[in-house]
Formats: sequence, C-alpha cells, structure tokens
Amino acid sequence: MMKKSDRKYHRSPVAGAALTAALLTGFAGFGISEGCAQTAYPSRPITLVTVTAPGDPGDVVARLVQTKIAERLGQPFLIDSRPGASGQIASNLVAKAPPDGHTLLLGSSGHIINPIAVKKLPYDTVRDFAGISLLVRQPLVIAVHASVKGANMREFIEAAKALPPGTLNFSSPGLNTLNFLIAEQISRRAGLGMVHLPFKGGSPAIQALVANQAQVAALFYSIMRPHISAGRIRPIAVTSANRLRELPEVPTVAESGFPESEVTNFVGIFAPVATPAAVIARLQGEFGNALADAEIRSRLMNSGWEVVGSPPQELDRFVGTEIARWENFVREFNIRFE
Repeated sequence: MMKKSDRKYHRSPVAGAALTAALLTGFAGFGISEGCAQTAYPSRPITLVTVTAPGDPGDVVARLVQTKIAERLGQPFLIDSRPGASGQIASNLVAKAPPDGHTLLLGSSGHIINPIAVKKLPYDTVRDFAGISLLVRQPLVIAVHASVKGANMREFIEAAKALPPGTLNFSSPGLNTLNFLIAEQISRRAGLGMVHLPFKGGSPAIQALVANQAQVAALFYSIMRPHISAGRIRPIAVTSANRLRELPEVPTVAESGFPESEVTNFVGIFAPVATPAAVIARLQGEFGNALADAEIRSRLMNSGWEVVGSPPQELDRFVGTEIARWENFVREFNIRFE
C-alpha cells in the first residue's frame, strides 16, 4: 500500500465527464460478482450519508445533484443527514455498510482531520474507504472585525505582533475543522498567540466575529459576504492559489507570506473499501455527468464552489496527502484538539 506521505494530489477539470459517463453507463447492465450477488447495479435505492446538517454547504451540494443522479441510475437517491461528532457518526455508518455501492458517504474536511484529532476512531479513514470523486472545493476567506488594524494580512500581522499574546481571539466552527487549523497555523507561524473560540457551526462563528467577540476568522465567503458588504468585517486574505473573482483586491495567503496555508475545503464521495471497481467507475461517471449539467454547474459556481469531478484515485491521493500535511503541523506545534 502507498504510504500516506507519498501520495500527491493533482487537480483535474470536469471536462470529459460526460464522455466518461457515457462510456461507463454500460456497467449498469453488468453482473457484479466480487463477493456480491450477480445482480444489476443499482438494484435498490442508494443512500448518501452526509456528515453535515440539512442546509449546510455539503448538504446543499448533495441536493443539487440528487435528482440528476437518481434519473441516471434509475433508482431513488436518498440523502441521510447524520451530523455530529465531526463526521464520525456518518463515516462509521458507511465504513460498516455492505460494500455494494448502495450506501455512500459525503465527506468534507473533517474526513481528513478526524484521524489526526481523534485518538481512537471506530474506522480507518484511509483503509476503510474507496474514493469515488472529489466533486467541488472552495477556499476560505480570512477576515477581521472592522475595528482591527490592517488592510491586508501582512499589515494585520504587523499590528497584531505589537499586542500582548492572548489579546486577539479567532472563532471557528469547531476544533476538528479546517477553519481552526488554518487560523491556528497562521497564529503559530506568525507568533501572534491568538486564542481559539470554537463554536458549533459557521453561523455562530461569524456572529462572534461580527460582534467583535472574536477578531479573526477563516470561513466561507458565502456566509461572510453580507457582513463584508455592510463593512462589519474586512477580508485580509484568501486560502486559494489565486485571488477570488469576487474579492480581486484581497491577496492570497501565499502572497501574504504563508504558502503553507493554501487550502480549500472540499466535498467528496466515498464508498466502503471493498466496493467493486465497476460500481465505483459507474458512480464516478454519473457524478461527473451531474456536475457537467449547465444549471447545476452554474448554481455551484455562483455559491463559490470550484467544480472538479475528479477520478477516484485522485480523491484517494488527496486524502492521504492532506492527512500527512496536517499531521506534520500538529506534531510540530503540539496542537491539542481538546
């Protein structure tokens, strides 16, 4: 098996997804015999177990493709929201499900953070899941309260260094989140000594920033947008490789001197690890077909998502690479998740 640290992630466009879907449609009529009864796939409704609550970004993505997937597969495509325990509940359910392609997992950044943050997971994030497709990804926007000094991250850090450690707080949707790790990484590497205020979800985290209970936060642009427009908070950096179309004047973290903080949250689809390769291929093709739909693609992009639609092996490589990356940071600074 490839070591986690050896895995590399390569970006892939959604172009060609429709052709892939067409080529793979033939799998629908094949008998799948790898430990399963020789029946056509799918033979019953498919359940997508999500780690997020209804209305959260990942759940919205799932519901956008739901109808298209059901039409293509000829079976109901059900969404089962199982939030809680930073995604462990949903992940454990799918890890223990029959590997026949009828129970899938919608995972996001918590999927790669849990094996680092939780000492004893009831499943193995790498060995118990087979990637199907990295559907979409979205960077975070690092913003400060309007009263905080600094028009950009460099100026903010310069001003923050003049303050006693513990003066500034940063909010996040919780400990086992990419939002926490990014802000903590910048705080540690810049020597700011910021205090973490964990909340249960993005909404209370942004409210804490707006109320100046927290002075910094790294969150989705979609939930920050109205507060940025109203002047209540100010964006100082984005965690993407390139500047956002919506915030062209805001520099990236790399431009700000923190290339190691370039990250995007993601939404990916996983199956239990022993799921037959033909089923994985069929599902990847159908998700790619859904993402190629003009209306779905437009709605995703308007919500700030970059459409990817990667092949299975790229999602697996991405998971391994990100786990290794954050393991190194947590070890270097002895980060605690409690």
